[in-house]
Amino acid sequence: MKTEKKWHLSRQMKTNLVGYSFILPNILGVCAFTLFPMIFSLIVSFTDWDYTKGFGNWEFVGLKNFIDMWKDEWFTSSLINTIVFAIVVVPATVFLALVLSVIIDKYCKAKLPIRLALFMPYISNIVAVAIVWVMMYSPWGPFTQMVQTLGVKNPPQWLGDPRWALPAIMIMTVWGGVGYANMIYTSAIQGLPKDVYEAADIDGAGELTKFFKLTIPFLSPTTFFLVITTFITSFQVFAPIQIMTRGGPGTSTNVLVYYIYTSAFTFYKMGYASAMSWILFLMLFIVTMIQWRGQKKWVSY
Repeated sequence: MKTEKKWHLSRQMKTNLVGYSFILPNILGVCAFTLFPMIFSLIVSFTDWDYTKGFGNWEFVGLKNFIDMWKDEWFTSSLINTIVFAIVVVPATVFLALVLSVIIDKYCKAKLPIRLALFMPYISNIVAVAIVWVMMYSPWGPFTQMVQTLGVKNPPQWLGDPRWALPAIMIMTVWGGVGYANMIYTSAIQGLPKDVYEAADIDGAGELTKFFKLTIPFLSPTTFFLVITTFITSFQVFAPIQIMTRGGPGTSTNVLVYYIYTSAFTFYKMGYASAMSWILFLMLFIVTMIQWRGQKKWVSY
């Protein structure tokens, strides 16, 4: 008489299954909202799909979308605007946050309220923040009034002037991002070796010498992290543009992500928008890899 074999899971297998059950929701979420959309957008980038006509009406066009974008003046202008935006915002945000964190740590008694005030813009609703800044940039707003007080008869129109619209959004972006970078720097400053600074004081080193010779090298890993994350977010700027200028005046604030959005959901060129999205991804990936390789020359662990 045959006896049925009973399957028994070992303790290690049970432990593994419990672990897999915990990470399964995250894996499903990543597949559904990240991996599948990436694969689908890559496929769509080789087509002329208009999503308003459904899935049955698209045609394979090969590399046409990737070739046409380099002939598109709107694409080139949006790419230039994005690069200029990142070149200004990244160093301004990181350097200002570094200086403020050092000053607050050394010279301010009310450290917590000041850090909280700096961090508030970062956690505030971006729509509300953008609307407030639109009012501040208006002809009757404080910026215009301040410039007039300084004796300027014809102050800039800020968001209505093609020369000033992008710098105006840069100012708002730096203001909103300094708080987060300041908190990261503050955490790093708490771990700096006190004995090294005491030795520098004994040797007669001044504050600037300690800042450039000690603080900046010690905080270089934190700076590297902030440079990469701020660079990526700067290339992906969208909400302030959408709320404050909608890419105008003209194409002065038309950045790459906003142009991808309008191409997909205003002109219904989903294939073209997907191709631009992959170009954006490749640019971010390449620049991040260059920064990662270059960190060995200036980052001290």
